[in-house]
Amino acid sequence: MAKKQISKSGAAKLREELDYLVTVRRAEMAQKLKEARAQGELSENAEYDEAKNEQAIMEAQIMEIQYTLDNSEIVDDNASIDEVGLGSTIKIKNFRTGKIETLQIVSSNEANFKEGKISDESPIGKGAMKKKVGDNFLIEAPAGELKFEILEISK
Repeated sequence: MAKKQISKSGAAKLREELDYLVTVRRAEMAQKLKEARAQGELSENAEYDEAKNEQAIMEAQIMEIQYTLDNSEIVDDNASIDEVGLGSTIKIKNFRTGKIETLQIVSSNEANFKEGKISDESPIGKGAMKKKVGDNFLIEAPAGELKFEILEISK
């Protein structure tokens, strides 16, 4: 299986989050479990059950972040302005609506549509990759084919 690509800054954010979860949150959870255990019978202790569930969710987050870091190819954030790639900010025109949007192509774990960051694995992200200014691309959507034009590429 091909490794997912992740930007250096995206990998750094994940490492930072992982470090926080491992060094700070684990200690907090251990303390919370210790306090809940001290409250008596574990079989009827709702606080203990809640703390155990919280701990399991946190451990799953740690494992997921570690897996992502272990199975990703880290690519340079220095996006080219000649061709769309990971980290590129693009201005595109939707031919159907005439709407012009500015979007940044990021890895899937960095995507946040509200911030204008779309995944390189999303339909628009995939379609735009390796395109140059003036190139058109088509994507399949539930509403039919959508055609876009790359108007501008920046870092």
